[in-house]
Amino acid sequence: MKELILSKLQDQKKALTVIEINNLLGLSSVEEYQSLQKELNELVSEGKVHRTKKDKYVMMDNCSSLFSGIVHINKKGNGFVDIHTGEDIFVSKENLNGAIDGDLVEVDVQSTEGVIVNILKRDLSLVVGEIVSKHNKLSFEIDDKKKDIAIEVTASSIAHCVEGHKVLVKITKELKNNYYLGEVIKILGHKNDPGVDIMSIACEHNIIIDFPEAVLNEVKTLPTSVSEKDIKDRRDLRKEVIFTIDGDDTKDIDDAISIKKVNNNYLLGVHIADVSYYVKEKSALFESAYERGTSSYLADTVIPMLPHELSNGICSLNEGVDRLTISCEMEINPSGKVVNHDIFLSVINSKKKMTYKNVNSILYDKGIPNGYEPFVDDLKLMQELAHILRKTKINKGYIDFGLDEAKIVQDENGKAIDVIKREQLEGEKLIEDFMIAANETVAEHITYMELPFVYRVHGEPSSEKITDFQNLIKMMGYSVNIDTNNITPKTMQELLNKLKNHDDFEILSDMLLRSMKKAIYSTNNIGHFGLASKMYTHFTSPIRRFPDLVVHTLLHKYLFEYQIERDTMDFYGGILPMYCEKASEKEQAAIEAERDVLEMKMAEYMESHIGEVYKGIVSGVTNFGLFVRLPNLIEGLIHISSLPGFYTYIPEQLSLVSANNSKYTIGDKVTIKVVSASKASRTIDFELDGDKDGNK
Repeated sequence: MKELILSKLQDQKKALTVIEINNLLGLSSVEEYQSLQKELNELVSEGKVHRTKKDKYVMMDNCSSLFSGIVHINKKGNGFVDIHTGEDIFVSKENLNGAIDGDLVEVDVQSTEGVIVNILKRDLSLVVGEIVSKHNKLSFEIDDKKKDIAIEVTASSIAHCVEGHKVLVKITKELKNNYYLGEVIKILGHKNDPGVDIMSIACEHNIIIDFPEAVLNEVKTLPTSVSEKDIKDRRDLRKEVIFTIDGDDTKDIDDAISIKKVNNNYLLGVHIADVSYYVKEKSALFESAYERGTSSYLADTVIPMLPHELSNGICSLNEGVDRLTISCEMEINPSGKVVNHDIFLSVINSKKKMTYKNVNSILYDKGIPNGYEPFVDDLKLMQELAHILRKTKINKGYIDFGLDEAKIVQDENGKAIDVIKREQLEGEKLIEDFMIAANETVAEHITYMELPFVYRVHGEPSSEKITDFQNLIKMMGYSVNIDTNNITPKTMQELLNKLKNHDDFEILSDMLLRSMKKAIYSTNNIGHFGLASKMYTHFTSPIRRFPDLVVHTLLHKYLFEYQIERDTMDFYGGILPMYCEKASEKEQAAIEAERDVLEMKMAEYMESHIGEVYKGIVSGVTNFGLFVRLPNLIEGLIHISSLPGFYTYIPEQLSLVSANNSKYTIGDKVTIKVVSASKASRTIDFELDGDKDGNK
């Protein structure tokens, strides 16, 4: 009944009573009325319908300033409500009104900030924490300090625990406000055991670690190699020169590439593991992939979406073995335009498992690694095409924020021993360019067929947020003037180009990125703003991402089995929005877990560097101090109390200013000393070593 209620409310701009909705639906019995009331209550708790103070109901999408979404609390104590458009609504800690991290809330947007007016749902079914000893008695402390709650665990469930155990606790009852009863359902290990720290964060974000028995049983029935029966009706590409390029440690390989020159054009082949051949709809594997949503990459730990027998085995495009694929072949002219394409079932046999390191050696003319000699010409031709595709993307408005990523280096015991910048060189960019081309081509093909589909979309940023950013950088002394009433990808390009030669470009680029909406999955194709793409999907990683697996499933239905009748379209038209919403939610959880692991490992690394001095740049300013980023991307806090003199926070300038007009603001270069670091609290504290010019 929910879909029927929503369809009727969609066209109603004013709020209606239950009786008015009942009449609108044409319901007549008492049972139907009671069912309607129950469904409305559920829709309210899901954030799809708003209930007014007068007990009337209206679609949330029809409320001018009200939105629903998950609130995420940052380490500064402020919140960001992640709404369905991919936009974040900022909520200061004073306006959280009792909401804790992870709550589904209603937020009232006033200007560019929000106020939480309702807590719709608190998902506290599972939490992670540590067993501690207090007054000679074991008790439980939750890890996530952003959840301001206390939990008492049952004596029977804590009986097998010892001090220092990291545990997963199931909440069973709310005893009083923000005080809960729970029971230990899984001991993750001792906090000092290798890998337990990362697994604790994974569980904290509801990332599923273990596969259910039904999935493991299903895996046992799958083949370990490709048979002749499997390749029937597939184009045989096993003799073609096809290879893979990945990181040194990659084991789940879902994309392979090939290239030829046809007259004056390039024939680019992108061959993707046909995971949907093995993972069928309604199977335990498919349902498990839906629940997980994505593989999670946490430092050097991978929590896969699919069991290793598939992700590293029969689905992985390993060197020298036959593998089933879906191929997207594109004929691309010298201007970078795809002039012809074909999407088809195929079987390949990868001729080489290449690494980015070795490919970059060839592309930068630094030598040909052993075993790569037969592929040099193909790699050089690919580089030529990649440059053309990248130039075409940039001409369309592709936005390159130029942000570096940090990589944690760990020893054999899982301890962080270094933090370095992750390189994005020619080989990495080449693969990115080819995957984008394939994703666009597949999306365009299905779009023109007008069939239900999964798109990767990225909405246009709000003019208010870009205006705020422009005003901020003007106060910082940058001469920038763009038309915020007509924001296009080219506008963002222009803005970044005006900033890119400055020392604080990366800080400003990061701030601009935060002003934009998130990319999400949707059945409504609004295009991808960041890529300046009118039609875009995720087709290239079905081993690691559920939406890609769904896209492959749809390609089988639509293109290879010719199932495009009304029943099929109605079925997918109904279920795909649910798939998209869940996938977007699980992707965000994986991103947050990755961020938390990064912060924890950075703090662990800095625990061994207390007292050391570094040069850095002010990356954030708050009323309680300065955040400073080091060249290796580690960030720490200089608390306002440690600054020499009395400083006042000027929020509109994002600055701390003293009585004698000494000023600290975004982009200032400073020399700092590490004074403390805590892996447990994921915090790093600095203090100034001299003034901002380095004078002591």
